[in-house]
Amino acid sequence: MNTLSPKQFLENNILLFDGAMGTYMAQLFRDSQAKCELANLKNPDRVLAIHQAYISAGAAAIKTNTFGANPELLEADLAFTEEVITAGWRLAAQAAQNAARPPFIFADIGPIPPHDGADLAAEYRAIIDIFLRLGAENFLFETFSSADILPELAAYIKEKCANAFVITSFAVQPDGFSREGTAGSEMFAAAAACPQIDAVGFNCVSGPYHLREYIKGFKQTAKTLSVMPNAGYPTVINNRTFFGSNPEYFAEQMGQIAALGAKILGGCCGTTPEHIAAASTMLQNRSHRITGDVEENTAELTNQPQLNRFKQKVDAGKRVLAVELDPPPNDNISQFMEKATVLQQLGVDIITVADCPIARARMDSSLIACKLRRELNIDVLPHMTCRDRNLNAIKALLLGLSVENVNNVLIVTGDPIPTAERDEIKSVFNFNSRMLAKYINSLNETALTTPFHICGALNINAVNFDVQLRLAKEKIANGMQMLLTQPVLSEKAALNLRRAHQELHAKILGGIMPVISHRNACFMNNEIAGINVCQEIIDLYEGKTKEEGLALAVKTSVEIAKQIAADCDGFYLMTPFNRVDIISDIVNELREIGAL
Repeated sequence: MNTLSPKQFLENNILLFDGAMGTYMAQLFRDSQAKCELANLKNPDRVLAIHQAYISAGAAAIKTNTFGANPELLEADLAFTEEVITAGWRLAAQAAQNAARPPFIFADIGPIPPHDGADLAAEYRAIIDIFLRLGAENFLFETFSSADILPELAAYIKEKCANAFVITSFAVQPDGFSREGTAGSEMFAAAAACPQIDAVGFNCVSGPYHLREYIKGFKQTAKTLSVMPNAGYPTVINNRTFFGSNPEYFAEQMGQIAALGAKILGGCCGTTPEHIAAASTMLQNRSHRITGDVEENTAELTNQPQLNRFKQKVDAGKRVLAVELDPPPNDNISQFMEKATVLQQLGVDIITVADCPIARARMDSSLIACKLRRELNIDVLPHMTCRDRNLNAIKALLLGLSVENVNNVLIVTGDPIPTAERDEIKSVFNFNSRMLAKYINSLNETALTTPFHICGALNINAVNFDVQLRLAKEKIANGMQMLLTQPVLSEKAALNLRRAHQELHAKILGGIMPVISHRNACFMNNEIAGINVCQEIIDLYEGKTKEEGLALAVKTSVEIAKQIAADCDGFYLMTPFNRVDIISDIVNELREIGAL
């Protein structure tokens, strides 16, 4: 085995890791297991041969074939997981022992997917303990999309093995964000601040060029920088995934990454022993110069921040009025625009547009928002769900909204797809509303000339309001600045709103939804999630005519607004059946009594 520690080795050398195990094994053997870690038990000769090929190619460090070796991904118990890890460790040790220049062996640990009732820290510790019993001193946590748990795990390792060397590596897309929407720079800084972590960097998802470009903006830290990109980007041919990157191109990019200060290099998905051999040759002949194709972009940004009128009014402490209009279910926009014009003339501060409410397809809220902003010059608050778009689609949409000067968004997780349609329509939940808020907040700081004013929802009708308050505090911590509540239609909701006003450090718009009939009250109370109409209000509408119901809708809504005015920073009116005439009557009465 290597007589030096990784820390000693890195004082005068670049530490070159091996490349991919799973994708390379799939390339070599068509009958490979989907879970390549199972090959430790079923096809150990294959694993051993791949380790030996990477060592022969020049790798000074190899990873155990245990990236997905945890009970959740193996769909097995801890005892079986230990068998897989033990076999993986012994195969790596055998390959190292037979090498002319024995490489360092790193215990490879990948992220454990969150699951119900999981104590992830305990699950990671159990895996770490297996490796420690086997004699592991070097650990690689790779392809993580959050740094939250890593300092705790690194401290646990160092407590058990003071001489351990710990690398943490994050997976970011070419734009520098993880699949959960966390900025790579934020994860890097969190890991670098941990004294028990020895090296920090990036691997997977992105190819060498994009990771090279990404780390160019990083400031030097005392931590060793690790970069292990994919070979490139995959294509699918005959239902098989291929990475077409040329090993010489990969090596050239790795040379430039080394010149930018990375001391630990290696490869992830798609890399082969040929890629590592080319990188090893490059390192032996490197000149530590960045070649001429790396150019500094000195062009000045011409965009200037736009004024967010709605946010400016909110920040000035003025009471604001938001009114919601449901988007049309077809491409006839004329009536919607007429109603929006009425609201504009009424002087509402912002129009909110739901994103396919109750998960039924309607006209896109963001496209409508752009049209309203452009044609009526009114501020708009499109709802944005986590249900139908992945990270790339959401970022593209946000950039488009920013160009159109739509700089307010309301983030919601989104209603689930109705059961009858789930076989045909799939939800896309990359993250929840709290995670999405954090992502947009990161974009505000890194990619946008005019930052978004991020709003969210608060369910004051929840059975367990303590949970809603906890979630709201997480939303605010992640960048939400304003919360719009579900409608107040009961004394309990009003009391919950008061409590939220006292405990939450964010602006709150109290929700008001006019009830227009006894049937309407019963329907909302029984059929719409998040709405609770008290029996007293339901009884008010018993036996009333249509005209009497409409008059009650205005009267009741104004009374509710007066009741909650001291506990909110404005009102959020939900238009019943897009009846803007009712909203107009409510707004006019609120102005008469000085509530607006």
